[in-house]
Amino acid sequence: PRARAEKPKVSAFTSARIDKIVALQPDLVLGFSELQADIAASLIRAGVPVAVFNQRSVAQIFDMLAQLAALVGAVDRGHALLLQMRERLTQMQQAVQAQLDQGRRRPRVYFEEWDDPLISGIRWVAELVRIAGGDDIFPERAAESLAKARILEDPGEVIRRAPDIILGSWCGKKFRPQKVAARPGWSAIPAVRDGELHEIKSPIILQPG
Repeated sequence: PRARAEKPKVSAFTSARIDKIVALQPDLVLGFSELQADIAASLIRAGVPVAVFNQRSVAQIFDMLAQLAALVGAVDRGHALLLQMRERLTQMQQAVQAQLDQGRRRPRVYFEEWDDPLISGIRWVAELVRIAGGDDIFPERAAESLAKARILEDPGEVIRRAPDIILGSWCGKKFRPQKVAARPGWSAIPAVRDGELHEIKSPIILQPG
């Protein structure tokens, strides 16, 4: 609450107050993806050092974090942190494999990044779902880096792929399970029938690293 009250509000994801950023006299501005290219260009023209990353996979997230550690002069601390993070993922994979060896199947997972239009999850999300023991039902779309390529023109495709779990992370707004469950025909989806609709806050999962 204190940060929300006191932290200067200078930028949204695709728009920014360049004058306010410059006034802060930053040593470095970090950006993510081609969606922030215009912001980055404006800051560069204003003489501000800018580093923009475009990580889309779990491996690329680790690469970005290593580069960031070097940029801020924290190579050793960054290396130690990355080792811890890799170990956590390894432990999770081992735990999942132990369950699979005992006959447990991977649940089918639909990850929804936006609700109007429906947009399925990006690559790092699908990879994290896999690491955690599930299977993304739209792996072919997860490979697409741009959101427009992951728009589901036919919501019935989710019904046909029958996910066991639905994860919602609507960027910038609260996920509404009841709204999802009320979609025409979606009552037949196992996840809806069994009440397996869950939110992951967008700052946790949609900001890669």
